[in-house]
Amino acid sequence: MDGSLDLATRDGLPEALRVLLAEMPRSGWQDHPEYGPLTQFWLERHLNFRRLLDLLQGDLTARVDGKLDPRDHAARLSRLGGMFLGELQQHHTIEDQVYFPKLAAHAPELARGFELLDADHHALHEELEGFATEANAVLRGEAAAPLEARVAQMHRFLDRHLTDEEEIVVPVILKVGEGHL
Repeated sequence: MDGSLDLATRDGLPEALRVLLAEMPRSGWQDHPEYGPLTQFWLERHLNFRRLLDLLQGDLTARVDGKLDPRDHAARLSRLGGMFLGELQQHHTIEDQVYFPKLAAHAPELARGFELLDADHHALHEELEGFATEANAVLRGEAAAPLEARVAQMHRFLDRHLTDEEEIVVPVILKVGEGHL
């Protein structure tokens, strides 16, 4: 994979992977005749991951600033962190094993894009392992600042990945139709 496409450094998709997005821009997705419950659910899952990460970040900042009791934070971190990790792992597994192969077969011109998304999932998996390790340290009573820094970095990585994934996947779904997936 081209180093300029690395999740840690890229700032968007290259033009070659934006061909369908150019035909079906984000602003028209909800009005497209093939926009249906699957696409809506999928985008809502992405929004939920962003929201969970926002909650985790806010709690960590409050904890580091002394505005959230460590016991209260531990309970929230355990619940929200577990939900975030479990649901994101499940989401990526379904995408990798079911949706990406089907979508790639319908849009061979975007094969490189699906390879990029797969590489993102591997990079994110490493970040999630680091998150789990540092979250467990916080739950054991260690400082929250390292986890706060990791979550800030993860926020950027995850948002970049989700945005790029949406810009590859949704236009393919709209092109093919949900009934063909």
